[in-house]
Amino acid sequence: MPFARAIDAEVHYQDSGGTGPVVLLGHEFLMDRTMFASQQAALTPEFRLVTWDARGHGSTRDERLPFTYWTCARDALTVLDQLGVERAVVGGIAQGGFIALRTALLAPERVAALILISTDAHEPTTGELVNARRFLDKWHDDSTRPALAEHLAHWLIGPDDRYRAVWVKHWLSHDAHATEVAAGALHNRDSVLERLPEITCPTLVIHPTRSAVPRAHARTLAARIPDARYLEIENARQTANMTHPAAVNTAIREFLRDQAISRTLTRTHSGPRASGLAARAGQREGRVAEVHSRPS
Repeated sequence: MPFARAIDAEVHYQDSGGTGPVVLLGHEFLMDRTMFASQQAALTPEFRLVTWDARGHGSTRDERLPFTYWTCARDALTVLDQLGVERAVVGGIAQGGFIALRTALLAPERVAALILISTDAHEPTTGELVNARRFLDKWHDDSTRPALAEHLAHWLIGPDDRYRAVWVKHWLSHDAHATEVAAGALHNRDSVLERLPEITCPTLVIHPTRSAVPRAHARTLAARIPDARYLEIENARQTANMTHPAAVNTAIREFLRDQAISRTLTRTHSGPRASGLAARAGQREGRVAEVHSRPS
């Protein structure tokens, strides 16, 4: 089982291998890298897919300490360093998209393009935080967790019984404390709305119309990134890559085959230079974290 070693975590990833352009994908909150099975089947070997587990999820090992999505962006860069990859397409769904945005802001020289599905650049509203706290309180209660897991599966996945059964079983066996810690990153995320114009790489924004992300937020995300394309998938919920794989895979494939994007997907390297890039990204993360931790 492959791991990329960060200072305080061992980040699990899976690499399809091959010589195609590298596409690094991050998963939704409470899920793991296996949610990209349909993309793995459809997009390889033309593209080299690397999927990874965020802290508090899947097989990644961490110390169950609080973290932010800026920390996770640093983890994503650590995975690229482990593979000796200088530049990659970086993407994800919801939580994975939040991390991908921050990766592009943290190390723009490492991100050739972005794929953002069910992604929002806003911070959570007060109402969302109140509802999230109620959800977590019930999640810690063994008597209410099964019903809550079923509700969550319907909200994220919709009527697909097969996928819902798989993920409900997974959630009920997951460490509730790890979920609480991981939820801290989700609920304490900062807004990156004002920084979106800094992202100059080609970007694909996919908005499932029944996701939790308001359509206006998805449209704003696409409008503020200078080189963004916007696509809606009708009647799809948050995890559209699982429930509507044909539409998602076609959109990703066409986006990556675009000649303007293909020209950016060049060069990989390993060794000292990769470590130097990671070190500079780490220094940059420290500055960003300092800015966002200042009291308002």
